[in-house]
Amino acid sequence: MRNTSSTIRTRRTGKAAATLLAGALAALSLTGCGGDDDKSTDGGGATGTKESGSTLTLPKLNGTTLEVAAVWTGTEQANFKKVLAEFEKRTGAKITFVPAQDPIINFLGSKIAGGSPPDVAMLPQPGAIKQAADKGWAKPLGAEAQAQLTKNYSQGWQDIGKVGGKQYGVYYKAANKSLIWYNAKVFENAGASEPKTWKDLLTTAQTVYDSGVTPFSIGGADGWTLTDWFENVYLSQAGPEKYDQLAQHKIKWTDPSVKEALTTLAQVWGKKAWVAGGASGALQTEFPASVTQTFTGGDQPKAAMVYEGDFVQVNIADTKAKVGTDAKVFPFPTVGGTAPVVSGGDAAVILKDSKGAQALATFLASPDAAQIQAKLGGYLSPNKNVDVSAYPNEVQRTIAKALVAAGDDFRFDMSDQAPQAFGGTPGKGEWKDLQDFLKNPSDVAGIQAKLESDAAAAYGN
Repeated sequence: MRNTSSTIRTRRTGKAAATLLAGALAALSLTGCGGDDDKSTDGGGATGTKESGSTLTLPKLNGTTLEVAAVWTGTEQANFKKVLAEFEKRTGAKITFVPAQDPIINFLGSKIAGGSPPDVAMLPQPGAIKQAADKGWAKPLGAEAQAQLTKNYSQGWQDIGKVGGKQYGVYYKAANKSLIWYNAKVFENAGASEPKTWKDLLTTAQTVYDSGVTPFSIGGADGWTLTDWFENVYLSQAGPEKYDQLAQHKIKWTDPSVKEALTTLAQVWGKKAWVAGGASGALQTEFPASVTQTFTGGDQPKAAMVYEGDFVQVNIADTKAKVGTDAKVFPFPTVGGTAPVVSGGDAAVILKDSKGAQALATFLASPDAAQIQAKLGGYLSPNKNVDVSAYPNEVQRTIAKALVAAGDDFRFDMSDQAPQAFGGTPGKGEWKDLQDFLKNPSDVAGIQAKLESDAAAAYGN
């Protein structure tokens, strides 16, 4: 598989964004919304609908049917369907949500081969957007969608949806993937404090362990969570230039900087008593369970902390814990010179070009769509014109403001930039290799060799 990184625009990260988030969360001490009436407008004979208080006019699409594919499940899927329902209400179109499987590129390939591709797909990797464009599956965005992007998004978020200078993706959903969530009652009982550095994190973990609670919950059954752990350590420790080089496979996974990051990770992963269920238990724990087991069981949960992005709130909502009081959060600790700022996201890409598909992409690029899902929680938009008051709690509002204020000052998830065969396929490539490393964190050299072998095969170099 050829290198997908050559046209991906990663952004510079630095002290500003990390300091902003850390300062905002500290200031909060982590303690714990739009009209629905449609009105018709007439513009030069074209009939459309505009939501009250909105500047976006959508066409009438009575009789239009659309299919939208995404890998989202559970609450995340249910919340997105409410956004699609609003589009249906305002246009008269009918939308069917098509549950997709990872890797979504393979799922779409089978649909296209069968002659029945969805109209729009939500792609979670820039590498997947490039593959879809290179294969001729993806269709460029029209003028209306592009206008919304220009109006509502920083240049960095526009660029990662481009291939060969053409705009294919609308980054509807973003993620701040540099956060660690914790059970406030456990920390209080243990006398533990929020760590600012990796060394502090190890001290906090030992303090929690000494109080009788396992420090970390890891959703190792989902390999992508492990890539996120690695990326935060690597970005902070090795720095942004090395991060970009490794993301593009311009340096090898046998590089000393990778050895250093894996050795650092092993300081947590290698202590079986620090990981809920040990390595074998973590490898059988899917991401949603890794969150819920941290916030159930009162002051004796299965673990005190769980690493992942702002979307953890969706799963916290499945427990009785309240974000900002029972469930609190701190920025991923500084490992090297600066704290990491790693982001991810999901982009809407048109596979069947039509008036309806273009209108949906335009809607998803607008504040109107994002504000619906923002109110439901567990969601973050890179759209700078989303009213932050739409987010349901002060923690989420703070994270959202920090993302927008960072502008282009971030790094996109490294595995999402990689060819899907390496960075986005369950049971293969980086996902599988890091699962093997979680199982045996002492074999740093062996895992480096395997990562390099798999990367070279996927990138083709």
